Amino acid sequence: MGYEIAGGLGVKLAAPEREVYALVGDGSYLMLSSELVTAVAERQKLTIVLVDNRGYKSIGNLSRSLGMDGFGTLYRYRDGALGVDSEGSADYLPVDLAANAESLGAKVLRAHTIPELRAALETAKAEEGPVVIAVEVDRYEDVPGYESWWDVAVAEVSEVSSVRAARERYEAAREDERSHV
Repeated sequence: MGYEIAGGLGVKLAAPEREVYALVGDGSYLMLSSELVTAVAERQKLTIVLVDNRGYKSIGNLSRSLGMDGFGTLYRYRDGALGVDSEGSADYLPVDLAANAESLGAKVLRAHTIPELRAALETAKAEEGPVVIAVEVDRYEDVPGYESWWDVAVAEVSEVSSVRAARERYEAAREDERSHV
């Protein structure tokens, strides 16, 4: 996380004749959006598709897969225990990452539908400098399964039943793990 814009800029510097696209989530964008300024300063054309689901969705999903609620993965005002994600709060933080990208010097296009995204990608081709295409998405809409497993250990000792169940699933998955060494 956080490497997408910097990586895209590196590709562009290595192959300036190529159209370079970077796909970045909102949480990752917050970690290293500063490289957008470098792209502007270096006059490098880079198209960044910024997927905004108002939080750290993949990390929240990982947390839930380990038997816990998300912790600080929603851009909402806290409602209840410190940092624990609350579906009860519909009060989103006033975060506008597209406005942020614009303030850093990028041309910003907003897309709300697939046809708008396609049009924005075409428009971006004609731009001279960095372009950010901001796409708001539903944080609860998942992509299809990717038939792989992320080996993230689950607590061995817990009094939380969902964590104990996640640990059992983890141990079963570890038995199917293959060594490629």
